[in-house]
Amino acid sequence: MKDTRIHGYARVSSKEQKEDRQVNQLTEYGISDRDMYVDKITGNTNSRPALNSLLNVIRKGDLVVVTSIDRLGRNYDLIQEVWQHITKDLQADIKVLDMPLLDTSNAKNLDSRFIADLTLQILSYVAQKERESIKARQAQGIANAKDNGVAFGRPKATFPPKWREVHKRWRSGEITATAAMQELGVKRNTFYKLDKRYLNHPEMTN
Repeated sequence: MKDTRIHGYARVSSKEQKEDRQVNQLTEYGISDRDMYVDKITGNTNSRPALNSLLNVIRKGDLVVVTSIDRLGRNYDLIQEVWQHITKDLQADIKVLDMPLLDTSNAKNLDSRFIADLTLQILSYVAQKERESIKARQAQGIANAKDNGVAFGRPKATFPPKWREVHKRWRSGEITATAAMQELGVKRNTFYKLDKRYLNHPEMTN
């Protein structure tokens, strides 16, 4: 019978986030670098390079360790899909470090498997509801900020000095667009955006 191979899986949602804390926990558990898989990508999809590589090397009887259940996915369905694929299709085990009940390597009888499966369903459901709640609060915060005059996104380009004069000369054919841009000190895209805005709202430069 082959020895159990232990794999570690960590995930952060973007390249800017650091995976160090997760990797350190997995290393402390005893997982080697060669068996460490790290994704820097959202958990809203199961098309993750490191996860796919991990799933390709897992063999029956192996153990996959994660620091928390939401590393497997960002919503209930994705968490359940990954969990079932590893434990049922690949016949490997999963251990979640921050939730001892989620350890299928210790769930070898019917009662313990039932508890693990039930705990998984509850926690993945709670994780999804919490993320939905956070998104709702963020959306409400943004809406309130907009109502109070807070601007989001890139600021609109402002009309440079002498805009009316130079714009009138360009429109009348006295100077070319390139000459107008150089005199105003603006780039082509900005120039034509300002032109469109000015024609619709000439009072904006008052």
